[in-house]
Amino acid sequence: MHILTSIRNAFVPIHRAGYPFIAVFFGASVVLGLLWQPLFWIGLILTAWCAYFFRDPERITPVADHLVVSPADGRVSLVGHVVPPVELGLGAEPMLRVSIFMNVFNCHVNRAPMRGRIARILYREGEFKNAELDKASELNERNCLVIDGPQGEIGVVQIAGLVARRIICWSVVEDRIEAGERFGLIRFGSRLDVYLPGSVQPRVSEGQTAIAGETVIAEYGDRLATWPARRD
Repeated sequence: MHILTSIRNAFVPIHRAGYPFIAVFFGASVVLGLLWQPLFWIGLILTAWCAYFFRDPERITPVADHLVVSPADGRVSLVGHVVPPVELGLGAEPMLRVSIFMNVFNCHVNRAPMRGRIARILYREGEFKNAELDKASELNERNCLVIDGPQGEIGVVQIAGLVARRIICWSVVEDRIEAGERFGLIRFGSRLDVYLPGSVQPRVSEGQTAIAGETVIAEYGDRLATWPARRD
């Protein structure tokens, strides 16, 4: 039983949103393989990549109301103070923005950076420029959430990129959400922006790798202490 448990734990769960894509990749591999056998193996490799893309691993989230955790796996591409998008309704004063860029090999399940009530959700059509560019925050297609948490309102923005053409958000207004809880995903390669009050202290640097639901990206106040955690 211990061996079976170890084998089972070695396989990362796949999010249900990925099943149709995996089926299409595999079906195309079979059809192409009938035409030319090497195409089947190429398609099988792409099918494996598709399954890997939609992986949905468990995460251990630090549970403390003064902590802000990363909403996405990826590289911290921007840390700085900017005026938030108008549609967030967070005012015209600069806020701390932490941007996480997800490439096509990162896990794309998005998680809430803090607990709270989802006060607003706004979808805005736009372009599909490179999500790493600073101007992508204004020009690209995006889905904006405002979470009313213990420390006030914060903004979370799902931004489409060059390859990403579908932003998914299954949370709705008035939902109560916990820190680290899944709220959406983006297909295939994109970016997440988090907007926080200007007084919040960033805890990551540009170029650092972040893990959704685990990496502390910012902190209210200036406390350095241990905190409890929750598996999800």
